[in-house]
Amino acid sequence: MINKKVDTVQEALHGIENNMTLLIGGFGLCGIPENSIAELVAKKVNGLTCVSNNAGVDDFGLGLLLQHKQIKKMISSYVGENAEFERQMLSGELEVELIPQGTLAERCRAAQAGIPAFFTPAGYGTEVAEGKETREFNGKMHVMEHAFKADFAIVKAWKGDTAGNLIFKGTARNFNPSMCGAAKITVAEVEELVEAGQLDPNQIHIPGILVQRIFQGKKFEKRIEQRTVRARK
Repeated sequence: MINKKVDTVQEALHGIENNMTLLIGGFGLCGIPENSIAELVAKKVNGLTCVSNNAGVDDFGLGLLLQHKQIKKMISSYVGENAEFERQMLSGELEVELIPQGTLAERCRAAQAGIPAFFTPAGYGTEVAEGKETREFNGKMHVMEHAFKADFAIVKAWKGDTAGNLIFKGTARNFNPSMCGAAKITVAEVEELVEAGQLDPNQIHIPGILVQRIFQGKKFEKRIEQRTVRARK
């Protein structure tokens, strides 16, 4: 069995260069590859196109790359928690492509499955559809969307084994699984890394065939964007 374990985040992200397109997993700040993002900041790569559901917050997640002006273009669905993102977008410093959340997920999944394009009703009749092919199916208009073409997919999983099999937990299962195998190289950052054969096959969400490199992350902060609690009586 092929051992896909690498010992360091530096080895895991070897080959990432300026102007590449990266798929970055996570939903809000949940399930983001914290160690990998910190290493991208340290590598000082720039001109990146980042595909992610959101853009982090000002001082965490992809917000760190935005702070250092390393992202040229963001392709996202929800970006309402990042003031620096807003500033760069309105000033013209950052290219932005906002797309419906389901379309973002499906463009990842299509790339994972080797499907070059698909039709969806989401966005028809809006700016999202401008310049795109449209077609009618069963009396309803649809917009053609293309699968993403990315150099690296960087995901975060709860558990993984040395063969690259992954298990996700809770909300982190949004976007991370669909990004696996959706790029030339998929890097998995995990909280717990075990030997091949130690994971229950019935619990595995992503098979190792979709992962090229896997490493165990350290000191996850797991921040919460908006902490809401009931007022004490």
